[in-house]
Amino acid sequence: MESKSYVVALSIAGSDSGGGAGIQADIKTMSALGVFATTAITAVTAQNTCGVRMVQAMPPEVVHAQIEAVMEDMPVRSIKIGMLFSAPIIEAVAAALKPYAAEVPIVLDPVMIAQSGDPLIREEAIEAMKKQLFPLSTLITPNLPEAAALLGTAFDEEHPTQSMEAWEELQARAVLIKGGHNQASSQIVDYLLVPGKHLVHRFEHTRILTSNTHGTGCTLSSAIAAYLAHGYELMEAVERAEDYLVQALEKGAGWRLGKGAGPVHHFHAFWQTLPGTENN
Repeated sequence: MESKSYVVALSIAGSDSGGGAGIQADIKTMSALGVFATTAITAVTAQNTCGVRMVQAMPPEVVHAQIEAVMEDMPVRSIKIGMLFSAPIIEAVAAALKPYAAEVPIVLDPVMIAQSGDPLIREEAIEAMKKQLFPLSTLITPNLPEAAALLGTAFDEEHPTQSMEAWEELQARAVLIKGGHNQASSQIVDYLLVPGKHLVHRFEHTRILTSNTHGTGCTLSSAIAAYLAHGYELMEAVERAEDYLVQALEKGAGWRLGKGAGPVHHFHAFWQTLPGTENN
């Protein structure tokens, strides 16, 4: 019998009991894109489409042990980092990843605030993230509010190159700034900045009118990690991930799940109709 091997990625993130964001969104996204998803859970959240009710962080040594167990055994080809919550957890993640960062691409989604407005990281952890994880990361994917918090000033969409020096000082190799929070425009523009090459690339698409947007940031970053695991260069991995997210938003726009912001349709390429809705 022919022996086959999986393409493997690792998600280091928090668990979302509602299933639309966090580690659950990462597993669904990676699976939909042909990648075997392994995980290291940093926190357990009690949340749904309406908001976050409670956060229980994992002990840092448990987070470190999860990463170590996966990396020592599995042929991991990319890593996605999401919710980290505290400085000790960040330190544990950085220590576990340092031996691998030179060879395995790392996508860092600096999750700070849930879509509902609930905080998902302690204030003192932000500096630890910048100092310890930015230098290890292949790509950082903040949204506009997160970029402003990291830079200490609002990102200027009219003059995106102005922030190049600031990102370079933070040792960021590449940054994808997600523009979905700019509600004034019917177009969403994401900016890929590569400070070392002074490169800016725009990814633009029409805003999809849907309330099913829970987990979009998690989905995009894990899709990028999935395409990197398949061997795509960064620019093409981002472009393909953007296309995947747009389709997940479009195909899931008409469905309702929960009383708040519903999830995107991660498996849109496989479900022609949702089970049980054929006659609706």
